Amino acid sequence: MVAQTHAAAPARRQYTHREILEVMSGLMLAMLTSMISTSVVGTALPTIVGELGGQDQYSWVASATMLTMTVSTPLWGKLSDLWGRKLLFQSALGLFVAASLVAGLSQNMGQLIAARAVQGLGVGGLSALAQVILGDIVPPRERGRYSGYMGAVFGISTVAGPLLGGFIVDTDWLGWRWCFYVVVPFAVVAFAVIQRVLRLPKVKRNTSIDIWGATTITASASALMLLLTLGGNQFEWNSFWTYFLGAVSLLMLALAVLAERTARNPILPPRLFRNRTFVLTSVASLFVGMAMFGAMIYLPQYLQIVKGLSPTESGLMTLPMVVALFLAGVISGKIVTQTGKWKIFPVVGLLIVAVGLFLLSRLHVDSSEWLIGADVAVLGIGLGLSMQMLILAAQNGSEMRDMASTTSGVSFFRSLGGAVGVAAFGAILTNRLKDEITAMLAAAHIKVPGGGSVKLGSPDAIQHLPGPIKHIVLEAFTRGLETVFLVGVPIALLGFVATLFLKELPLRTNQAPAPGPKPLSKDDMVLAGLLLELISQRIERMNGRPSALLSAVAGMAPPDDRSERERARTVAQTVLRPTSRALIAQATPPHKDLVSGGVAQ
Repeated sequence: MVAQTHAAAPARRQYTHREILEVMSGLMLAMLTSMISTSVVGTALPTIVGELGGQDQYSWVASATMLTMTVSTPLWGKLSDLWGRKLLFQSALGLFVAASLVAGLSQNMGQLIAARAVQGLGVGGLSALAQVILGDIVPPRERGRYSGYMGAVFGISTVAGPLLGGFIVDTDWLGWRWCFYVVVPFAVVAFAVIQRVLRLPKVKRNTSIDIWGATTITASASALMLLLTLGGNQFEWNSFWTYFLGAVSLLMLALAVLAERTARNPILPPRLFRNRTFVLTSVASLFVGMAMFGAMIYLPQYLQIVKGLSPTESGLMTLPMVVALFLAGVISGKIVTQTGKWKIFPVVGLLIVAVGLFLLSRLHVDSSEWLIGADVAVLGIGLGLSMQMLILAAQNGSEMRDMASTTSGVSFFRSLGGAVGVAAFGAILTNRLKDEITAMLAAAHIKVPGGGSVKLGSPDAIQHLPGPIKHIVLEAFTRGLETVFLVGVPIALLGFVATLFLKELPLRTNQAPAPGPKPLSKDDMVLAGLLLELISQRIERMNGRPSALLSAVAGMAPPDDRSERERARTVAQTVLRPTSRALIAQATPPHKDLVSGGVAQ
């Protein structure tokens, strides 16, 4: 029992550069599949929502995926400890593909949102397990160069996705449903490549699934999402439902904390929150997710509705951001590998993100494409410098046993930030649109034909509104999106403040943990057991006279009103003697009993 505590962990296998690249090829292809699906849909969302109806549900199409991705991310890491990384990675890929096919067959917003929610479960597994596997096979000091490859996948998918989505939507004989079908052949190839090249050692881990923790975390996040999405739209902010959903979210959060503290193998082990690096990188990732996903989801609305660009042109306008993100990620990764210094990148990166969001908030109806491109490039540089470095810092500051939980935890908070950001920004935009359109129509003394309010359909339908009404709608969208991007500025600055307090720990240069104390031999265990038994007997024979031994043993018990001798005898009976028996029993065959007759004086 005691000896096992001090046993040194076995050294981990060291992978060659070629072996790492082979594994990376499978991970990157699978990640490309899920990311392309997300970015493909991004430029098509205005058209999809316009056809199926429900501008007020726009945020849910994106946030449903974000929510399920968020709550499932840490669970995937824990499941991979139980059933293996490869099996779970392939399962996540299969789930993602099945949900994509169902999304393409959706006939209304409810079906689409449900399919997107299931799709998010698969994306959560792919995003979390890719980083976990990378952490398993690559030392932290070398991880910067390979994180750059992950950044490249993000960049390629972000470029290819909007362009592909725009082409599909603009092609009459395809239609938006092919935005979901197009990922299927990519996924089949990815599955085959992973089956062939992803060879990880089978590590037996004693773990269990934290169902209660997963349930309470999901319920807390869901209640918060409902509050942010429906508040001010389906019910007033100062209403019963606001307080009810807020109370449910807080209650589930408190139960989640209790569940994680009592679970045998919690999704987010409480010991992680005693790790300063994990806490600060998680907080920073939360704010990065809010700023990043909020900007990326609503930027296409500005480009397609306010600027009147086609989906394809809208995708092209994101190219400067993606190129900047890719270059910043790769260059910073190489610098980290060469110098071992990483803190400067997330600090500067989040400051640049705040600047980029402020520049986006200054855009208006007449802004030039050159100005838009420059502004989104600034945002891309900031994201490229910060995203991967936060995960690297968290992994480097964690123990090897917590690699999966740490990686999944940081990804969880980034995804949670994205889900909350999309929902909150969507609520801001929806309410600003309603208020601005109503106010401007009243100021211009314009009555909507047929009465009621202006019906907001697809971008093409908005462009064909009557002249005065069209101008009011475009101006309302401009003001609403200005508020959305402006709200993102203090959020990014909060992340910047969190990174300032990070301690720049030296990057580890190998995967093996520091060697622990040498295990006790059987003779040592018997000797230690006999010594503890001798101390116990000596304590019991003492008559209360002052003694250094008596004081030392009594000091092991919590202070109370008993005498020093009584406290020392309690320690001898409840701690020293049981430990003595356990040591001797572990070192000797069961039929021997070296302690039953006492120890010779």
